[in-house]
Amino acid sequence: MNARNPLRDSEHFRAEALRIGGERLTRDRNLDVINPFSRERVGTVPLASLDDVKRAYRIGHAYQATLTRYERSSILQKASALLRARAEEASTLITLESGLCKKDSMYEIGRVADVMVFGANEALRDDGQVFSCDLTPHGKKRKVITMREPLQGVITAITPFNHPMNQVAHKVVPSIATNNRMVLKPSEKVPLSAYFLADILYEAGLPPEMFQVITGDPREIADEMLTNEHVDLITFTGGVPIGKYIAQKAGYRRIVLELGGNDPLIVMEDADLDKASDLAVQGSYKNSGQRCTAVKRMLVHEAVAADFTELVVEKTRRWKHGDPMDGNMDMGTVIDAQAAARFEELVNEAVSQGARLLTGNQRDGALYSPTVLDRVRPEMTLVREETFGPVSPIVTFKNIDEAIAISNGTAYGLSSGICTNRMDYATRFAHELKVGTVNLWEVPGYRIELTPFGGIKDSGLGYKEGVQEAMKSFCNGKTFTLPW
Repeated sequence: MNARNPLRDSEHFRAEALRIGGERLTRDRNLDVINPFSRERVGTVPLASLDDVKRAYRIGHAYQATLTRYERSSILQKASALLRARAEEASTLITLESGLCKKDSMYEIGRVADVMVFGANEALRDDGQVFSCDLTPHGKKRKVITMREPLQGVITAITPFNHPMNQVAHKVVPSIATNNRMVLKPSEKVPLSAYFLADILYEAGLPPEMFQVITGDPREIADEMLTNEHVDLITFTGGVPIGKYIAQKAGYRRIVLELGGNDPLIVMEDADLDKASDLAVQGSYKNSGQRCTAVKRMLVHEAVAADFTELVVEKTRRWKHGDPMDGNMDMGTVIDAQAAARFEELVNEAVSQGARLLTGNQRDGALYSPTVLDRVRPEMTLVREETFGPVSPIVTFKNIDEAIAISNGTAYGLSSGICTNRMDYATRFAHELKVGTVNLWEVPGYRIELTPFGGIKDSGLGYKEGVQEAMKSFCNGKTFTLPW
């Protein structure tokens, strides 16, 4: 991972430094950050050493945050305002390093600002409870008061490539709101946005010891971030294999894992097909299909499958993809050429097994066209595993029992979208789908940044993200009792 310079530098080039203890530290070894569309260098980031990592944790552990609720809230409110004022610059940075189109990156900036506002509001709210103790014959005249305190140690945060800034915000904002200290390692594919957000927070008044950012080769530094003596909690968003590795290495530490998804959009025979197909296309291709909650499978009742498929193909062909910096594009690239080649491989495999390619499956480097297939069977790799890209596989079913069985028939359990107007169907799906979220007449991924989010099975341990739930996870509970 040593830096090489085979590509010409972008005009937006950023040479970054580690953020440790309020210092910006450069290193002799660096990693190039490459624009997936143009293949130009858009920046470099240092490769941290083990000593760098250990130092960050020592600094974080030694620092005792004393910010009042008001001060924490003010920092987050100011950071949100600063980010909104620099939305164009921040959006361009996301697009350059990730290949996400400007529509998607601007939307992400709005989400990040929302996370900070929600965190600012929650920092002001004391969610402690009061219990009376004279409730039973042997009770006493006392009260129990609950409170939440920051962790004794440091939080390790590891984030993925698909939402370069928003995934970071969902870790650091709850940490700030609860007076915790965090060391972050962003994805080495999209690290520039994390440094940008850190600087916004510092400018807003955040003590730098509360949030430090390191980049490096995971093979060199990841284990130290999981096992360092000062780590109390590890929060990770990413793939299942790495999540399970973290669970094995963490030992006596809390872990919050938000892993993959294989989310269905289920279309019943009574559905408005125009509306359902809009959701299907948006859910499949927004963010280049690179969302754990993207529509990965379209499960469609056989009575309406032909008409639904025709609408999806028509709308897919209208979905403009190309240069992510072109504001007219609906979709840019996927994260790299290797990912695009994997999608092509999975589609070709499905076609060889009897699926029918209706449109798409065209690849040019990291640029991969929106793709629709039908005659897909549940056992095909394309839908059994998580295809993390802009692919729309259509699977038919005969009745609601079969729809539920197919939906539950993978290792994942994150989210789902339901298209029906029948409440008997909707309530069955709500009760019987083995997922963390069921959205009626919405894409699987719909939520606001405040609400609980997470999955079960291979999608996570059941602990939730979202600002409120993350704040709870990042605290120790304490009770205080007194005569009353």
